[in-house]
Amino acid sequence: MTRAARRSIFTRIVVMAIALSGVLVAGLWLVTDQTIRATLEASAREAVDVDLAGLVDIHASGGRDELARRIGDRLMIRPADGSLPHYLLANAKGARIAGDIAAWPALDARVSESGFIRIGNATHVYARATQLGPDLKLVVAQEAGDGQPLLGRIALVFLGGGLVFALVIGLFGRSAGGNLKHRVEAINRAFRSLDGKPLRSLADGAAADGALVDGKAANHNRGDEIDELAGHSAASLARMRDLMEAYRDTSDQVAHEIRTPVMHLDRRLAKLLEGQPDPATAQALVAARGDIRHLVGTLESLLDIAASKARRGDRTGLKRIDLSAMLRGICELYADSSEESGHRFAWDIAPDVFIEGEEAHLGRLVTNLLDNAFKYVPAGGSVTVSLATGPVLTIADDGPGIPEADRARIFEAFYRSGNVDQRQPGSGLGLALARAIAERHGLTLGLMDSPQGACFQLSKEAA
Repeated sequence: MTRAARRSIFTRIVVMAIALSGVLVAGLWLVTDQTIRATLEASAREAVDVDLAGLVDIHASGGRDELARRIGDRLMIRPADGSLPHYLLANAKGARIAGDIAAWPALDARVSESGFIRIGNATHVYARATQLGPDLKLVVAQEAGDGQPLLGRIALVFLGGGLVFALVIGLFGRSAGGNLKHRVEAINRAFRSLDGKPLRSLADGAAADGALVDGKAANHNRGDEIDELAGHSAASLARMRDLMEAYRDTSDQVAHEIRTPVMHLDRRLAKLLEGQPDPATAQALVAARGDIRHLVGTLESLLDIAASKARRGDRTGLKRIDLSAMLRGICELYADSSEESGHRFAWDIAPDVFIEGEEAHLGRLVTNLLDNAFKYVPAGGSVTVSLATGPVLTIADDGPGIPEADRARIFEAFYRSGNVDQRQPGSGLGLALARAIAERHGLTLGLMDSPQGACFQLSKEAA
């Protein structure tokens, strides 16, 4: 059985149904077995009472000798049903006069006491004692008929019937569970792919089965709870898709409406600089252009953060990418700049590490982390990148690190650590964007404990 099958609720339901059917059959067999045993014992008790009454009549009409002779005759006869009788005719002291029971049992003949006694080494039989006269008493015992063959056959019938019953339950449960699993999987596929064929198939199937679509019942032929759930899911996912599309359209329009006039303003400032103004004016124009670029970068980062958060868990647009090759390309680009900035830069990348994702966004995540490292680690410090299967990506440095008080907030938008020179360029959005991109890909980005500097690790979310 595969791991997915073991985790499936439908597999567990089928297994529980089979186990319950086994317990039920075993319980019925136990009740039947005990009922048959009780019936055999009741038959033995009735036989003892009837036999005893007959012997009492024989004693009353024929005396002690006739009674002893009749007991001997009865011991010579072996009943066909195997229910053997046992007798003991004894005097007042318990000395045997006739019968096959060796010694008087612990039964009081004066009150006609009955109970189970042992004959031989291991034979337990039901017996009753009675007082026939001042110096004469009688015990009659009866073995229950040999019910073991019958009980054995019944046990085999229950075993075979139980196996067939469990098999039928299992096949029925598998068929019913498979149908439910297929219908639930259709809902899960639609959630995993909002813009794809699964959502359209879910909506079409829900409409065909009479579920609610857009708040209205398509038909009422065979809709059940799963169909209703499918209909509500299809409608909710369609609304979610429409909201996301509206959000993307609006954010793109807002970005365009802001970016266009700002870039026009930047070009005007560039033309003013081309006119060679006085140094003070030129410096002010350069600073203004820097503020414009910072504003545009902040706007784009905010939009990217919002888009990544909105698409968290959405697998649409994700493709299988070679994370190892992507990281090697980024590291080779940063190798030249690290020499110019006086940093030691090393990387250890495991080959053939693949992941489902958007290469441009994952590349931006990595460059944001590397930019932070090279920005805040003094010249002469080191930055290392490592990638292991999993994937597990680690970017560490030996810089000033992040104070304990700031660690809980460094992934918040616009938050900058207290040990960072606030005059340095930056908006405090790099780590917030990196985490949003990680979560969009089903990954976790965290700050790990390290003896020196900062250590960020990107890995798969725990299942």
